[in-house]
Amino acid sequence: MERVWLNRAMHLGFFLLLAASAARLVVRHEMDLRTVVALADTVLLALVYGGGVLLWDRLGRRGRLAWLAVVLGCWLVLVELAPSFAWCAIPLLYVCLRLLSLRMTLAAATVLTVAVIVAQISLSDRFDPSLVLAPIAVAAMTIVIFWELRKAGVMQERERLSREIHDTLAQGLTSQRMLLQAADRAWESDPEQARAYVRTAIEAAGENLDEARRFVRDLGPAPLARAPLADALRGLGAQFRLEGEEFPLDDRTQAVLLRVAQGAVANAREHARAGRVIVTLSYLDDEVTLDVYDDGAGFDQAVARPGRGYGLRAMRDRVAEVGGTLTVESAPGEGTAVAARIPV
Repeated sequence: MERVWLNRAMHLGFFLLLAASAARLVVRHEMDLRTVVALADTVLLALVYGGGVLLWDRLGRRGRLAWLAVVLGCWLVLVELAPSFAWCAIPLLYVCLRLLSLRMTLAAATVLTVAVIVAQISLSDRFDPSLVLAPIAVAAMTIVIFWELRKAGVMQERERLSREIHDTLAQGLTSQRMLLQAADRAWESDPEQARAYVRTAIEAAGENLDEARRFVRDLGPAPLARAPLADALRGLGAQFRLEGEEFPLDDRTQAVLLRVAQGAVANAREHARAGRVIVTLSYLDDEVTLDVYDDGAGFDQAVARPGRGYGLRAMRDRVAEVGGTLTVESAPGEGTAVAARIPV
């Protein structure tokens, strides 16, 4: 997953370091041919880098790799003309980590580090081991930190997709399967009812496809794009209650509440075989709460159930991400109550 804040920080850092290096060049050197060429290369590098950032999505993978090669080439020329431009190495190394495999990143890091070492030595009036050891240490730490951030981002994205698949695709397919099974049972005795089940299954498939497209693009739930939260909760097919005076909630909180309600209602129908499900949305002074109660079979929370339990864990994770808490009360034969509380 792309970490937008980190990308922007690195882009900003690159331009600041580029500007600082150019300022040092103008202040400390005469305006001779070498300086003019270096400044022209600085402008070219800034334009190429900025253009790549603005056109990132349009470039595609091959275009980005070609862009990176041009950026690194312009930078290496700059370091040769004015060693102070070596400061830009860290944001450039981050870009390499974004675009290249680990092996190619190590190769690029070697080139960048050697260029920095040569620049450091040329700027110093005497040689000492720190001129070599420090750039190597900085490069190694940078690679490890950024690589771990990248791995964490991948794991976070996998967790997000697994939750969305469970809460949308899996539940949607279960609903469609139940509808088609009902249609199959009614096909001989009541063809019109069977066709109604099939039409409902087709509508559910379309809604499921819309949800899949939205969560792949990391958009909010489709029902919230069409209606307010209360109306989306009413559309779950359970008995709905609204308590308190409504006030605006941010998009993320609304999405979490809807997903929790969808998961709890689906569990009540699929696993608990509940005859009655009640969804209550309450607006309080300092929090919003969502309670889902069913009169189904219930379960023993102390007993682990193989293949089950992911839905509840996903609900807890969702609520925790917005600073809330989720509690579950259930016992065999006594139904289940799921309560989410989110401070506002």
